[in-house]
Amino acid sequence: MSASAPALPYLVFDFDSTFTQVEGLDELAEIALHGQPNQAEVVAQIRALTDQGMAGEIGFQESLARRLALLGANERHLVPLVARLQTKVSESIRRNGDFFRRFADRIYVVSSGFREFIEPVVAEYGIAPSHVLANTFTFDAAGNITGCDPTNVLSRDGGKIRQLVLLDLDGPVYVLGDGYTDYQIREAGLAHRFYAYTENVSRPTVVAHADEVLPTFDEFLYQLKLPMTLSYPKNRIKVLLLENPDARARELFSTEGYQVETVPGGLDEDELIQRIEGVSILGIRSKTQVTPRVLEAANRLIAIGAFCIGTNQIALAEAMKRGIAVFNAPFSNTRSVVELALGEIIVLARRIPEKNPKMHAGEWDKSANGAFEIRGKTLGIVGYGNIGSQLSVVAEAVGMKVVYFDIAEKLQLGNALKCRTLAELLTQADVVTLHIDGRPENLDFFGEKEFALMKKGALFLNNARGHVVDVPALAAALRSGHLGGAAIDVFPYEPKTNHEGFENELRGLPNVLLTPHIGGSTAEAQRNIAEFVPERIMAYINTGNTQQSVNFPNIQLPVQPGHRLIHIHANVPGVLAKINNVLADHHVNILGQYLKTNELIGYVITDINKEYDQEVIKALREVEHTIKFRVLY
Repeated sequence: MSASAPALPYLVFDFDSTFTQVEGLDELAEIALHGQPNQAEVVAQIRALTDQGMAGEIGFQESLARRLALLGANERHLVPLVARLQTKVSESIRRNGDFFRRFADRIYVVSSGFREFIEPVVAEYGIAPSHVLANTFTFDAAGNITGCDPTNVLSRDGGKIRQLVLLDLDGPVYVLGDGYTDYQIREAGLAHRFYAYTENVSRPTVVAHADEVLPTFDEFLYQLKLPMTLSYPKNRIKVLLLENPDARARELFSTEGYQVETVPGGLDEDELIQRIEGVSILGIRSKTQVTPRVLEAANRLIAIGAFCIGTNQIALAEAMKRGIAVFNAPFSNTRSVVELALGEIIVLARRIPEKNPKMHAGEWDKSANGAFEIRGKTLGIVGYGNIGSQLSVVAEAVGMKVVYFDIAEKLQLGNALKCRTLAELLTQADVVTLHIDGRPENLDFFGEKEFALMKKGALFLNNARGHVVDVPALAAALRSGHLGGAAIDVFPYEPKTNHEGFENELRGLPNVLLTPHIGGSTAEAQRNIAEFVPERIMAYINTGNTQQSVNFPNIQLPVQPGHRLIHIHANVPGVLAKINNVLADHHVNILGQYLKTNELIGYVITDINKEYDQEVIKALREVEHTIKFRVLY
């Protein structure tokens, strides 16, 4: 399409809160009143008048006159105002600056704001002064702003309608704005479509009258199939967050421009199947099961974020086969779980679970029976991963001896000693703590046989996964007095919400500390997780980077030089050759290519020049064994 292509309608943009993120007069008031004691009060009054005028609650002329009377601004304030507004251009408009420069002759800025600050801001985007229709200030001899030129049609109610009549544009006109005065152009029959622009502000009275709602300018370009900087509008990427991850997760996804929906608790399989259609990113914690049936119903799913350490609640292989990348937070709550475990050891050693309820019942039971210091005692850590190894360091710091058992070879920290077998660890440990993963083969990993091997009076902790312990066997060992106490934070079945009751055989047993899966439930851990997981997912969606995915081949990619082709396929011989044959047949120049495979899939990233025939995209989608294909730019 050439710069003068008649197929493109005339685009009429509002300036304040559309082209820029802010209202020009509001910003001018902040600058002019800087340092004055009434600044906040006056700026708030001006903002309120702006909102009333834009929402159609008061006449525009009244809104403008009252705002100008409050301003107290001078001509010298305009230079810093322009500098500020140049940094406040709407993100999606800034991102698509080349579009404005390319089609500047089809774009008009029609605003009830003021030419003095609008013209220099939009000039950077190729829009000529003749295509800026706006008010102009009036000044006194000292340069103080006294009002606006009353002969300008835009200073009056219905001014934008009159301005469009005077423009007399020959062809379809599309209006993009956030105010009621923008809709009035459409209402008067002078525009073919009105788009409510909500990237910066959304006014219900304006949205209600819109032909379309535009969360970003990317969405407008995508709908009209016009050249755009992004390969896909981010507002079309829908995120579903379950089980209350920290609010930071929603904030990050929303800031990126995604649609975000939250559900407070977990969902069962049928409920999730009903909600998953159209979702691109699913965020869960440990209660939600992402089964093959759920994945089959997930028609647009790109990535799953587990806002926790474990991923056994996700059908990882099935997700892989469907080209869905899974990310978790393997390190983010390590310290929180370690501190909980250390606290549990001390609390159990001092028999606090028995003492505390007696005190609340009015019973004074001062006794040292069964209580001991943890200094000098042996801690047996089963599973020496991120949490187990860090607990090892902390336990040694308070004087414990540490032994550990892991099926994988791990580097011991401090003075920890590796046991060759689990039995070797159990027979010498005063405290046994589990930190193993939740893979299906670990079901009932620790049961009657293991409890029997433990020293009489020893303490037992499980902060790993509920199903790895045979709970009836644990209850029996506690009732018999063989174990001196237990602290359990995870259970084979856990309530989906805080409103559901908790049933378990361990309830009511003395010297048993029960907590509702709060190992990672600290402000620090939850914020860390809520930042780590979205950042990994957004890096994958934006660049194709799979670093730290738990089910995809891990590739850390360089900066993208052109357009990036992301191709996920079944791991069978010859696919890469077919991809490259397609590129060669279409004379596409490859700037860089990266391939990694695992047992089920192959992941190919190809960076190419920006100029290529769109037929190549269709051909790549049709390559045999393709699971998912997308283009990034």
